[in-house]
Amino acid sequence: MSNIDTTSTVTWRDYLELCKPNVVALMILTSVIGMLLATSQTVPLEILLFGNLGIALCAGSAAAVNHIVDRHVDDKMARTANRPIAQGRLEPGQAILFALITGIAGMIILLVYTNVLTAWLTLASLVGYAFIYTMFLKRATPQNIVIGGLAGAAPPLLGWVAVTGEIHHNALLLVLIIFAWTPPHFWALAIHRKDEYAQAEIPMLPVTHGERYTKINILLYTVMLIIITVLPYLTGMFGWLYLTGSLLLGARFLYWAIVMWFNKDSGMKTFKFSIIYLMVLFALMLVDHYLIEKALYIV
Repeated sequence: MSNIDTTSTVTWRDYLELCKPNVVALMILTSVIGMLLATSQTVPLEILLFGNLGIALCAGSAAAVNHIVDRHVDDKMARTANRPIAQGRLEPGQAILFALITGIAGMIILLVYTNVLTAWLTLASLVGYAFIYTMFLKRATPQNIVIGGLAGAAPPLLGWVAVTGEIHHNALLLVLIIFAWTPPHFWALAIHRKDEYAQAEIPMLPVTHGERYTKINILLYTVMLIIITVLPYLTGMFGWLYLTGSLLLGARFLYWAIVMWFNKDSGMKTFKFSIIYLMVLFALMLVDHYLIEKALYIV
């Protein structure tokens, strides 16, 4: 039975929640760092501010579509039961209008302040998450998060392209890192919420193939992630500071993946660490980037 709240009035916080602000904040962090890594010069202030605003608005629009599509299953899961549409604080029509306004506004801002390529890539990311993943993949295959994860991995590429106007192989390496990070990150949460996903009839990997199989995949993807994070060092994008830090972070991630194998209740701890992992890894990239630039300047 759903617990619909028909008495409360809508507030700005309900619209903010539609945007999944915590998720968007992590995306914008990687977008900002993508911009800063794209050049040895200072990123123009209007691109830094309005480029990320446009990306954030489009990401918020995609998140709102996710709320709309999932409204019939959100109230079956403790993690999502209090979402504004699931609780009846917002009507689907209001959310649709909000998604349209934020998405169009984001695209206009990107076209005005960045470039056409950034706008098109952002639109592709929006469509990939809001429609291909949310409307189809999420309910069609237990590999949903692997295939659909590409849309969520795009922000550092979007930031890079906003500054340079072109797709660079180093930017694609940043996308590849997030793409490999997404499955162990999300599957750790899926194991913790396995019963809820089963009740909502969402075919997440732990539901369709069991926890043991999912934990094996988490281990394998974590090892793959560690290997992939070495690639930016091998291409000369980063130096020893990044390499050392990324290996230490990867070892810690692998530790939590192994802990999950023996401890059924450690999924949430692994999930939370994975967020810290990505934030610290990208911050480390930035520090290494500016140290290299400073060394080259001195030489």
